[in-house]
Amino acid sequence: MFTGIITDVGTVTELQQDGDLRARIQTSYDTTGIDIGASIASDGVCLTVIALGDDWYDVQISAETISKTNIGRNGWHDGKRVNLERALKVGDELGGHIVSGHVDGVAEVVEMVETGDSTCVTLRAPEALAKFIAPKGSVALNGTSLTVNDVRGCDFDINFIPHTKEVTTWGDVKLGDQINLEIDTLARYVARLGEFQ
Repeated sequence: MFTGIITDVGTVTELQQDGDLRARIQTSYDTTGIDIGASIASDGVCLTVIALGDDWYDVQISAETISKTNIGRNGWHDGKRVNLERALKVGDELGGHIVSGHVDGVAEVVEMVETGDSTCVTLRAPEALAKFIAPKGSVALNGTSLTVNDVRGCDFDINFIPHTKEVTTWGDVKLGDQINLEIDTLARYVARLGEFQ
């Protein structure tokens, strides 16, 4: 479980396709405090650590995960920067919202408008997921807990302040980018309960 508050920006330094995809991610985390088997959200995808070095960890990524995320669509490559968050511990501050790291689908950046010092980004969600996105509700995009400004059909707006763009990969985003989307867990359960009424 995660909060969507990004605590590091890592860099993909190696990729190896051998059955599943294996990725090495360089990090500023103290890797002596990471266990093999730990979960780290990498661009919002909960991935299991399978090997560790002084300033890196390796993860194994299944074909199912690649099919549901931007890992294959944006094509993770050497040098790609990714938002990182370690799993929530009991007693940690919950500064964002409850995020599972289970990506529901991929949204596309369709418009970017500068408004003062901030950037308003419009994303287009898959039709099947759009019904779960509501104004002033929460979403996780590339692992970042964000508040939805407005919704128009499958399109929704997010406002990025300078701080968010500086401490995450959101300062690198451009039109056409494919973004990992995790809808709010509460919205998912409310919709499911509604099916039984």
